[in-house]
Amino acid sequence: MQNTVAVAAVTFDRPGDVRTLLEALSRQSHAPHSISLVDSGTQPVDRIAADAPAPVTYLRSEANLGGAGGFSFAILSALASGAEWVWIMDDDAHPEDPSCLATLLEAARERGLDVVLPLVVAPGEPTKLSFPFRLDGRLTHERADVEPLGLIENVGQFFNGALIRSDVFFKVGLPDLRLFIRGDEVDFMLRLRRANVKFGTVTTVALTHPAGWGEVQELMGNRFHVLVPESPFKRFYFFRNRGYLTRRHRRLRSFVADAVGYPLYYLKHGDVKGLAEWAGAYSAGLRGAKFGPLKDQKF
Repeated sequence: MQNTVAVAAVTFDRPGDVRTLLEALSRQSHAPHSISLVDSGTQPVDRIAADAPAPVTYLRSEANLGGAGGFSFAILSALASGAEWVWIMDDDAHPEDPSCLATLLEAARERGLDVVLPLVVAPGEPTKLSFPFRLDGRLTHERADVEPLGLIENVGQFFNGALIRSDVFFKVGLPDLRLFIRGDEVDFMLRLRRANVKFGTVTTVALTHPAGWGEVQELMGNRFHVLVPESPFKRFYFFRNRGYLTRRHRRLRSFVADAVGYPLYYLKHGDVKGLAEWAGAYSAGLRGAKFGPLKDQKF
C-alpha cells in the first residue's frame, strides 16, 4: 500500500462544488486509491457521487457534525481503506492542477515529512493567497512572496488539501468534534507540533479555495490584525473556540494579542454590542463552557 492515498472530503449543500472537486481528483496524475465523501447537507449529492469519474464511497450523515465531525467521519473511512496517506478536502476546494498530489508526495519523500500541505489560492486570482502567511513580522497574501521558499515548516492551512500519513492520526487523534467549525484546524496543527510531527506547506503547488480576506481586520498595518468572521454564527464559534484553544494549549501570546486587539477593534468602530458578544464567547471558551450539540447553542 506504499504511496496509496485515500481522500477524505466533506460537503454541505454545495453540489456544484462537489462536482468540480471530484472531477479535479479524477484528473490527478497520481490517482487516489479511494475517495470517502461525507454529506450532511439538506440537498444530498449521492447522484453526483455515483456519476463521478472516480469511485466514491458516499457516506450520508443525517446529523450535521460540523467540519470537525465530518472530517473525522471521512478520515476514519479513509483509514479503513488501508491507504498509507489521507488527503483532506473541503467541498469548496480543489487541486489547482493534475500534478498537485504527486508533488506533495514527492516533497514528503524528499524532506522526510509526515504531513504536507499546498498553498491555498483564491478562485480566479491564482497569484493571491486565500489565507495569509506571516513573513518577517508582516502578513502577505502574495503568492510570489512565499513561492520561492519551497517549504514553510510547521505552518499550514488545515484542512484544505492537507496530505497526512495515516500513522499520524494514531499519534495525535482526529479533529476535535467539540469545536464543530472554526478552530479545529488550528487545534490539529498545535497537536502536531506538540507531538513533534514533521510537517510544512509546499509552496510550489496550490489548492483553490474561496478567500478569507474579508475577515482580516488590520489594526497596525499588516503587523497586527484580528480576524472577525462575517456572520454571528461563525463569530460565536470562532471566538469561543479561540478562547478554548488559548487555555488548552497555553497560548499566552495569543491571549495578550486577543485581549488587546479585539477591544481595540470594536471600540474603534463604536461597536459595544460586538465587544460584549466577543467577550462572552471568548470567556466561555476560556472556561470550557457553552459546548454541546448545535441545537443547544445560543449565539
